[in-house]
Amino acid sequence: MAWLAAVPNFAAVAEPNTLKVGVLKFGTVNWQLESLQFNGFDKAAGLDLEVLALASKNGTSVALQAGDVDMIVSDWIWVNRQRASGEDFVFVPYSTALGALVLGEGSSISDLAGLKGKKIGIAGGPVDKNWLVLRAWSQKLHGFDIADSAEAVFAAPPLLNEQLRSGRIDAVLTFWPYAARLEAAGAKRLHSVGDLVTDLGVFKPAALVGYVFRERLLQDRPGAVEGFFSAVAATNALLEKSDGEWERLRPAMRARTDASFEALKKGFRAGAASPFTPSDQKDAAALFEILSATGGEKLVGRGVSFDPTTFWTPKAAEAGAPKTQ
Repeated sequence: MAWLAAVPNFAAVAEPNTLKVGVLKFGTVNWQLESLQFNGFDKAAGLDLEVLALASKNGTSVALQAGDVDMIVSDWIWVNRQRASGEDFVFVPYSTALGALVLGEGSSISDLAGLKGKKIGIAGGPVDKNWLVLRAWSQKLHGFDIADSAEAVFAAPPLLNEQLRSGRIDAVLTFWPYAARLEAAGAKRLHSVGDLVTDLGVFKPAALVGYVFRERLLQDRPGAVEGFFSAVAATNALLEKSDGEWERLRPAMRARTDASFEALKKGFRAGAASPFTPSDQKDAAALFEILSATGGEKLVGRGVSFDPTTFWTPKAAEAGAPKTQ
């Protein structure tokens, strides 16, 4: 579009070891990046890192496409689709954590059939990945499409959490941090999306969410890219072992109770992702087929197949993380 051409391309004039990362203002990736910068892992890797908080997922993708930022966090399904249309985006996993189907506190529902005729809140839209997995699972293992048997209510995660607490909906299928907060407050998990993926024949649920950037960034500023992922590896190692670092991050996590704090910390640690191995790519290909069969062209694009070149592996995965002074 013409207006995109008028947006200044800051990435094109950036210094060799600078990197601008655009993230959702309240996403869990902020915890990682805040820890990364506070502990100096960016400087130890010779990187000048700037983190730009954006208001929406669409805002991050527009910023990346316009050149306002060098890197964002998104899902590889989107990257796969963009590559099919000629873009040169690549993906490095950030988190393997998936969502969950959660019931209200005190609910008597014990299985998926119990949600027939009920209201299920869905975080996102009709092609949300968690929703597509649940639909595929209900069809394959239970013989019905939950989309035809229950009323789906699509809304933002915070609103859905409130509606579940007030009893206006019977269950919510939401992203892992919101599920963790609900469970910490007494809600009951009916199914983990990760378990559903495994039931559908994927050996290990592949990370859906990760860092996304253009391949040409590897040519223009290879030191910045490698330095960033070296710093990310160091940060993940710290967050895995240091409860003290999590205590420092607690205000940013907005955890109102100890139970919520512990649930969020546990979920983040469990989801910390490593670069894809050949086995992970095989699992990703299987997941792509499941999502494609259920979500169709609206999700993956017309005639788009799985592209293994979507995934990039940083040297930091093999060389290890930098050490601070």
